Amino acid sequence: MRDDVIQIRAPGWGFYVLRDRAGLYLLDSGFIGGHRLLRQCLRKAGWDRDPIKGIIVTHGHLDHILNVRPIAEETGAWIAAPRLDAAHYEGRYPYRGLARVCSVLESIGRPVLKYRPFSVDTWIDDGTELSIWHGLTAVHLPGHTDGHMGFYCARLRLLFCADLFASYGTISHLPPAIFNSAPKLIPASVTKALALDLEGVVPHHCDLAPPVEHLRRLQRLTRPSGAPEHRAPQ
Repeated sequence: MRDDVIQIRAPGWGFYVLRDRAGLYLLDSGFIGGHRLLRQCLRKAGWDRDPIKGIIVTHGHLDHILNVRPIAEETGAWIAAPRLDAAHYEGRYPYRGLARVCSVLESIGRPVLKYRPFSVDTWIDDGTELSIWHGLTAVHLPGHTDGHMGFYCARLRLLFCADLFASYGTISHLPPAIFNSAPKLIPASVTKALALDLEGVVPHHCDLAPPVEHLRRLQRLTRPSGAPEHRAPQ
């Protein structure tokens, strides 16, 4: 990972902190203990005196948005989030099909974990540009949720792909059906992501492999059995 990015890690989930001259920007806010873990990681990196300027939400699942409001209230950070996931932030998204399992889990988790809805300062749509870090462009990758969003840095040829897939070595996989609001859209979203000019991808559920290896794993998930592997650039 680059020296201007920190991955905040815990078992089963993670989020990212980006740093530029103006300050820090969070890509999501993590799950249980995420606020405390963020403080610890910033201190360890020597970034604890840098202001947190903004929180960028990739989608509305609870393990990504649990700490958005408390961090924003503590730091004064603005919040930017996908418009199509607004019902998730309010805790009223109507899950259907197998995704009703996710609905049950979140309906239990919100009161137990004292989740508080938040107000969005900037709505994000496909193609929204954020003038932070090295420049980010929102890439709508629906399927996991209706508004699920990746963030692409053209300058670095890097895509923060959120929950498009989970990258854990030989057990890398697309998101489980019980967590997907519109599963039929996921293949097209993977194709859209891989059509970008990419040197690497950065998932939110992953091991410590570099972005170029995460990209290879995503490519393997879409490659027909027996087809030659496309090698990502070194």
